[in-house]
Amino acid sequence: MIRIIAVLMLLIPGIVSAYGIKLMRDALFSEFYPIFVHTDVQFVVGLLLFLGGVAFVGGFIVHRDRKKREQAKKND
Repeated sequence: MIRIIAVLMLLIPGIVSAYGIKLMRDALFSEFYPIFVHTDVQFVVGLLLFLGGVAFVGGFIVHRDRKKREQAKKND
């Protein structure tokens, strides 16, 4: 059960990052979404979504690796 929750915790930020990439690509090719004021705003929002998702996944992996390393030191 815990592994399923961990996968979901990584899946949601991954989807957010993919949507950020899509927004940046659409801004570069001038596909404008009406919710954004300008394509530059759309690009910046996409960049923030992408960086936020990647940072969360990276932080999750670093936290897990440090936790495993700490447990390995206790067992030695």
